[in-house]
Amino acid sequence: MLKVYISPSCQSCRKVREFFKQRKIPFQEINIFKDLNYGDLLYLLTKSDHGTDDIISLRSKIIKQAKINFNNMKLSETINFILANPSVLRRPIIVNSQEMQVGYN
Repeated sequence: MLKVYISPSCQSCRKVREFFKQRKIPFQEINIFKDLNYGDLLYLLTKSDHGTDDIISLRSKIIKQAKINFNNMKLSETINFILANPSVLRRPIIVNSQEMQVGYN
């Protein structure tokens, strides 16, 4: 089953949700602000070809202000930072058992 990591206020997330519903494609919706957990992030990073670069928006205000460099962080530190600041994630993130897509077009 597809997992879709969303933010309720994200327009692209609403579009992807509607796309799947119209086509009756089953999916599990995960709200990154309420339901995201350590295991989810570890799973996303294992699906990523380029590590945090695929799922994190480096243009995020939080990252710029804190001058975060994920290359200098341990995996657990990175995951804990994202859990504390889920808005740094690109959205939506769509995952199945074999691949991951970030964004909706």
